[in-house]
Parts: sequence; structure tokens; C-alpha cells
Amino acid sequence: MTEFVRPAAVEEDELPFDGARQEATDARTGIPWINAWSDKRRQRRAERAAEAQSGMDYLISTPRKVVTVYVPLAIIVIVLLFPFYWMFLTSIKPNAQLVDMDTYNPYWVSQPTLSHIKALLFETHYPSWMWNTMMIAIVATFLSMVASVLAAYAIVRLRYRGAQWIGGAIFLAYLVPPSILFIPLSLIVVKYGLWDTPWSLILTYPTILIPFSTWLLMGYFKSIPYELEECALIDGAGRLQILFRIILPLSGPGLISAGIFAFTLCWNEFIYALTFISSPDKKTVPTAIISEFVDGDIYRWGSLMAGALLGSVPVAIVYMFFVNHYVSAMTGAVKE
Repeated sequence: MTEFVRPAAVEEDELPFDGARQEATDARTGIPWINAWSDKRRQRRAERAAEAQSGMDYLISTPRKVVTVYVPLAIIVIVLLFPFYWMFLTSIKPNAQLVDMDTYNPYWVSQPTLSHIKALLFETHYPSWMWNTMMIAIVATFLSMVASVLAAYAIVRLRYRGAQWIGGAIFLAYLVPPSILFIPLSLIVVKYGLWDTPWSLILTYPTILIPFSTWLLMGYFKSIPYELEECALIDGAGRLQILFRIILPLSGPGLISAGIFAFTLCWNEFIYALTFISSPDKKTVPTAIISEFVDGDIYRWGSLMAGALLGSVPVAIVYMFFVNHYVSAMTGAVKE
């Protein structure tokens, strides 16, 4: 039986990148495909090492990374996710475990049940509340985005005296708390016969959505070069054509960011929804789960937490799909 003798090591740098280097590489094990796999593996390790040492990261030791990066991130994740864990845990706990904290572990459930979720979905108007919240949030967001786009474009792109002052005044309107505005708005809602209808919220939510959305889009529109608009004006394009064919296609992240902000604010709004809507089947999720699951001093915690958890799912899905656009647009607006 012929004994396999490993050939002497050959320095690859001394060979040109041709058949001689390939032969030297294959001679390491005598099996070319194993050598190729080993080379690719070493290359991937080298690339990961280079990425890990990008910038000044190579100066940070592993213990220091644990203290300055991983531990704070772990604390942040726990703080952010614990409310959702507690809501889920409460929604599947039997009533006995909800009230007896001494006998049962409050941070775990031994006999989970779906009775609270069943009662929420089939014994209340929760599907109607979800539909009302979704419809009101979408329509109010659309109306606010249309007004914000037109206002931001007029303030940033049209040259006239006092444009910056108008932009600052619009942003200051966002700082007015809703607890002050809902009193005069309620009088207007009653006068026009919109009380206890979804339109009372659809038409009042833009008062708190348009100011911030306009300010956000103003910062993003400023990042678009003026030369594009000037070239379009020379070619004979009108202002609306420039807005819809040049500005808006380039402002996708900004529009998504403002839309997410408006949608989230509409979804979570409480004061206007509590004041303007009184019928149980017309309420939104934030107000319904507070008013319909509290009987005097008795709180139906299981169904209440299940409703809060299910009500947060649509917003979480929206952020999950558009978080990159949201961050990039916020960064562009802040830079301006």
C-alpha cells in the first residue's frame, strides 16, 4: 500500500496566480474540492474579521464590549419587551392565578387558558372596534398626508416673504396639547352634527397630525436638489407636475415616515376618541378596552390585556416593514 507523503509547504505568495498556484493549493490534501472549500471558509472568516475591525472597533476589547454594548442592549430589550410579555401572560392566565399572587408565580402561568381571548373576540364588539380604529386611522392619515405634502412643498419650494415664519408657526401648533384643543373642537363637532360618528375623529385628528408631518416633510424636501426642479421649469413643467413627477417619487422615505407617525398617533389617540364617541359599537380600541372591561371597581384583566395586546399588533407590523425608511427619513429631516 502506497503511503501518502504530504508535499513540502509552498509559499503561495511566491507563485503567480496561475496553474502553479492552483497545483500548490491542491497539493495540501490531494483533493481539490476540499482545498477549494477550505479556501472559501478562510476567506469568509477573513471578511468577517475585517468587518468586525472596521473603524475603531479593533481598539475595544471583548470585556469592554460586553459592558458597553451587550449589557445595555440586553437591558433595553428587556425593558421594551416586558410589557408585551406581561400582557400576553395576563391574557392566558386563569382568573384564580390573576388574583392569587401568593400561591402562583406572577411571572409564569401553569395552566394557560384561552377563555379571555374567546370572550374578547366573540362576546364583545372587539372586531367592530378594530375596524373602526383601522378605518379612522387610514382615512385621517390620508387626509393629513395630502395637506402636509402641499403645505411642506409650498413653504420650502415657493419663494415668498415669511415662508420660514409660517413653517415655524405650523410646528409650534404641534406643541399645543390636545387636552386644550378638544374643548373648542367638541363644540364644533356638536354644531355640525358629527357627534358620536367616525367623522368626528377623522376631521379632528388632522389638527394634531398635519403640523408634525408638515415639519418632517419640509426637512426632507430641502434635501432634494433645486436643480431638478429648475430643469423641469425650463422644460415647461408646472408646479403640480413637478410635485407629482419629481418631488414625490424622490420623497418615498419621507412620506412613509410621516405616514407611519400619523397612523400610529391616530391608532393610539385617547382623549378625542373618549370625548367624541359614546356608542359602544362605534368606539376605538384604546377607549373601548378601558370602558367596556371595567365594571365599577372590578377589572377584567384577562380580556383587557388581550385586547391591548391584539390592538398593538397592526402598529408593530407597520413598523416592522417600514422601519428602515422611517429612520432614514427622520435622519434627513433632523439634518435640515
